[in-house]
Amino acid sequence: MTGASGYIGGRLVPELLDAGYRVRCLVRTPRKLRDQPWAGRVEVVPGDVADAGSVAAAMEGVDVAYYLVHALGAGRGFEQTDRRAARVFGEQARRAGVGRLVYLGGLTPADVPERELSPHLRSRAEVGRILLGSGVPTAVLRAAVIIGSGSAGFEMLRYLTERLPVMVTPRWVRTRIQPIAVRDVLRVLVGCAGLPPDVSRTFDIGGPEVLTYLEMMQRYAAVAGLPRRFIVPVPVLTPGLSSHWVGLVTPVPAAIARPLTESLRHEVVCRERDIERYVPNPPGHPLGFDRAVSLALQRVRDAQVVTRWSSASVPGAPSDPLPTDPQWAGGSLYTDVRERHAEAAPGALWDVVEGIGGEHGWYSFPLAWAVRGWLDRLVGGVGLRRGRRDARRLRVGDSLDFWRVEEIERGRLLRLRAEMRLPGLAWLEMYVDEEGAGGACYRQRALFHPHGLLGQLYWWSVSPFHAVVFGGMARNIVRAAERAQKRGTAPRPSDAGGPGGTSEPAPT
Repeated sequence: MTGASGYIGGRLVPELLDAGYRVRCLVRTPRKLRDQPWAGRVEVVPGDVADAGSVAAAMEGVDVAYYLVHALGAGRGFEQTDRRAARVFGEQARRAGVGRLVYLGGLTPADVPERELSPHLRSRAEVGRILLGSGVPTAVLRAAVIIGSGSAGFEMLRYLTERLPVMVTPRWVRTRIQPIAVRDVLRVLVGCAGLPPDVSRTFDIGGPEVLTYLEMMQRYAAVAGLPRRFIVPVPVLTPGLSSHWVGLVTPVPAAIARPLTESLRHEVVCRERDIERYVPNPPGHPLGFDRAVSLALQRVRDAQVVTRWSSASVPGAPSDPLPTDPQWAGGSLYTDVRERHAEAAPGALWDVVEGIGGEHGWYSFPLAWAVRGWLDRLVGGVGLRRGRRDARRLRVGDSLDFWRVEEIERGRLLRLRAEMRLPGLAWLEMYVDEEGAGGACYRQRALFHPHGLLGQLYWWSVSPFHAVVFGGMARNIVRAAERAQKRGTAPRPSDAGGPGGTSEPAPT
C-alpha cells in the first residue's frame, strides 16, 4: 500500500485488514501512521515511491500493490515526478513477481484529445498507461468527484454552498459530472485485489446519477437543510481565477483547488460499468448523491472524520524535520522561548495544548492570527481554514490550521511545523512538565530558520510582535488550563480569547 497516510489510503488499509488481507505500507514518514487505530496490525516500510531500493524492499512477497499517490498541486515538474515514480513502481513490481497492481486515477472526458486536458488529468492518465504497460496485471480505476467526509471535492462543495447563498460562478458549474461515494470507491478498491490475473485494463467507476455542479450544490443545500441557492454562471472566471476564488471561500487552498476546478472544465461521465461484472454491487449500492452527502455530513457532525484531504502534505510546504544543533551549527536559527508556571495539574494543561487551534483558536491576539491567515491565502497558502480533523485529539501528520503536527508525545510535547508561505522554515513546540504541589510548567518555543536575506528581514520585522503574540499565547494557555481545572471541564472556545480569527467552527 502506498499513500497510507493520505485520504483514500488511510481509509482503505482498515478495509483490507477487515477483508482478511495482511497489509504492508510504504511511507516516507512512518511516524505518521503511529497513531492510526490500525497501526499495530500492519507492517511499515520506510521509503519513497520514486526510490527503487525502498520500493523493491516493500514489494518482497507482495501479491497486490496499490498505487495511491499523486503529486497534486506540486508545482512545476509534477508530471515528471509522477512519471518517474510510476515507472519505478511498475518495474519493481514486475521484478518482485507481484500479481496485481491497482491504481486510482481520474475520470477523463470522452472525445477530448489528451493534450487539451488539464495537466493533472493528463498526468493521471499517463500514470495509468505506465502501470498498464509494466507487465503486471493492472486495474486502473477512474473516478470523478469523490463524495465523503473530508474529501477535497466534498469540502469544496460544502463550503461553497454553505457560505454563499448567492453566487457568481464559473461556467464549469454547468458541466455534467458523475460523482461517487467514498464508500463505493473503497468497496471497489478492495474487490480489485481479487480480480482474475487475465484482467488488465481501465475501469470507469461512478455513482448512479449524472449531475451538473450547479445541481450538486442545490442538492447539497436541500440535504443540509439550507435555503435554495441563487447561482449565476459567468464566462469570465478562468481556471486560475476560479482556483483563487475557491481558495478564498473554502478551506481548500488554491494549489489544490486549481487541479480540481480544471478537471471540471470537461464532462466527466462513465462510459462503461464493466467493473460490476467482477465486483458486483451489494443491495443499495452504488449510493446515490443525496445519501452520500447525508452520510458525509453525519460524519462531520459526529466528529468521526477518519481522514481528510489535508491528511496528505501540502505541496510546496516545508517538509524538513526539526533542526538539531549538530546539523545546524553555524547557521541561523532564531528562537522565541516562553515559560510559565500553571496552578493546574499537568493533565489539565495538556488538554488545552492538545485542543489548540480550530474552534479554540490560538489563545492570543485573534485579529493578528486572522490577518496572517488571510495573507497566506492571498499568496496561495493554506491559511487558517483547514481547522482540525478532531476537536480534541491530535495525531502525527494531522493538519492544524496552517500548521502540521510533526511530533506528539501525549501529555508532554506537541511540535508543529509551519505550512504557511514563509521565507524559511518554522516550528512551534509546546511542552508540559510536572511541578511540585500539583502544579505544572508550560514551556513554549518558536523556531525559525531563515532562507536568505528575505528570511532574515522577515524575522526581524515580526519579532517586535512576539511579546504580544507568543507571550500572550503562553499566558492565556496557562489561564485556560487553570479555569478549566476549577470548573472541572475541558476548555471552551471562549477560553482562547476569541476563535483565532475564524467565525465558523473548525471543519472536522
